[in-house]
Amino acid sequence: MLIKLTGGTVYDPASGIDGQQQDIYIRDGRIVTAPTDGRPVDQEYDLRGKVVMSGAIDMHTHIGGGKGNIARTLLPEDHRMDPVARTAVTRSGNGHAMPSTFVSGYRYAEMGYTAGFEPAVLPINARQAHMEMGDIPILDKGGYVMLGSDDFLLRMLTAKKDQKAINDYVAWTLHAAKGIGIKVVNAGGISAFKFNQRKLDLDEKNSHYDVSPRQILQTLARAVKELGLTHPLHVHGCNLGVPGNVDTTLNTIQGIDGLPLHLTHIQFHSYGTEGDFKFSSGAAQIAEAINRTPNITADVGQVLFGQTVTASGDSMRQHYNHKFASPNKWVCMDIECDAGCGVVPFKYRDQNFVNALQWAIGLEIFLLVNDPWRIFLTTDHPNGAPFMSYPHLIRLLMDKSFRNDMLATIHPEAQKMTTLASIDREYTFNEIAIMTRAGAARIIGLKDRGALSPGNWADITVYTENADRQAMFTKPDYVFKDGNLVVKDGEVVKVVWGTTHVVRPDFDMSIEKDLQKYFDRYLTMKLGNFKISDDEITEDGRGSITVHPLRGAA
Repeated sequence: MLIKLTGGTVYDPASGIDGQQQDIYIRDGRIVTAPTDGRPVDQEYDLRGKVVMSGAIDMHTHIGGGKGNIARTLLPEDHRMDPVARTAVTRSGNGHAMPSTFVSGYRYAEMGYTAGFEPAVLPINARQAHMEMGDIPILDKGGYVMLGSDDFLLRMLTAKKDQKAINDYVAWTLHAAKGIGIKVVNAGGISAFKFNQRKLDLDEKNSHYDVSPRQILQTLARAVKELGLTHPLHVHGCNLGVPGNVDTTLNTIQGIDGLPLHLTHIQFHSYGTEGDFKFSSGAAQIAEAINRTPNITADVGQVLFGQTVTASGDSMRQHYNHKFASPNKWVCMDIECDAGCGVVPFKYRDQNFVNALQWAIGLEIFLLVNDPWRIFLTTDHPNGAPFMSYPHLIRLLMDKSFRNDMLATIHPEAQKMTTLASIDREYTFNEIAIMTRAGAARIIGLKDRGALSPGNWADITVYTENADRQAMFTKPDYVFKDGNLVVKDGEVVKVVWGTTHVVRPDFDMSIEKDLQKYFDRYLTMKLGNFKISDDEITEDGRGSITVHPLRGAA
């Protein structure tokens, strides 16, 4: 079938197109050039006056893995407040802060998103993470595999194994857990927590393994580069949420030897200690550091007000944060020798000084980082806010008047501690398309997504322009996934299944000799069971695997 999208105003930064009226043709799920063989169009959509972008990509969202199910179990009241009825094409579900799997897919698609990437796939729990993501309809998925507090890696560092051996282990883990990138959460800190350390700064040493977070970051960042992964080492830094952690973050940026690094939910790592409350904004320093350091990218992890649940692999920091739980219940756990997680419900309040300033700090970072290709729109769902709040966040970035109206309502002392009111920048459509589409696809390494040029998969979102950007981005007119019309007038009209994106770097199979001994002695899972086969993702016909080339490969 040949489909023609006629006359839309296209924003496609990957192709250098910034608001040009043009036609788009779709055949067999992909975007194609205009036919020259006289073949008639089978279906046409008149998009004159509409805004056309590629499908949005959430490059950091917690949609799969054990912590999501723990959060759902912990918060039945969250389910009751947000039931979702079935329709002729969709299943029922529920959940505001941590929606059920099917509802996650529907709601993302209804906002114009066609892909989401889970940033914390624990290797030993990767099968469960992929099964959970496999139940999310419409979206493409992928995961960043967590290393950095795993016992085997820390043993290798203590034994001073060479970089080649580390690279083999990292590559083997990516194959076994079916990942597209490597994530570090509080490097070494999750392990240190198990040995009764309650904090671990960049150059402090894990008391058991005698290695520091800086050593772990440098080693893994080098492995990621040498293996040829497109996505830089994805780093949740030390001291999340701690006043004064801006110094640690700046030190991390400068102390990575120029290696590519992606700093995630950087808002939570940008706090000073000035003022009466000993809590201040470090946003200007962080933005300045990113602007002058081209090897650094970041996503924000914007805080927005209301009820959510924080779900993190950083069990050390979640143990500290449990005193702020709202409602007052929480979970903190170890998972084999791999890592751990903490789940703490939280309600961000605009009249709470710290919460209000966190809101302002995130917006400051968005607006002070000059290059939209190196800063990404996230709330670290569900930690800063549920992903359904993205249209509201987009309006805050695109509409200074609205932003300042909101600023005037937050805690008055927080208003005094932020420069937000003095920032005039308003994001353009092209910049929104970069940070949510083209830039996200490029940094993850998706070779044929996030763009509207011929050859790309036809993931396309169509909006009616509206001065109220929140209303506009809440309800697209059309969303196409792989050429299928899946959303019309903001409602799912067809359910399809996305692919799982992975990379497969080369490694020396002899690494399994040491791993076999380790698994047999220390873990409850056997080595053969640890490795996920392709069939486990594709066997029911709903899933597929897309292998992306490594950097520099054909």
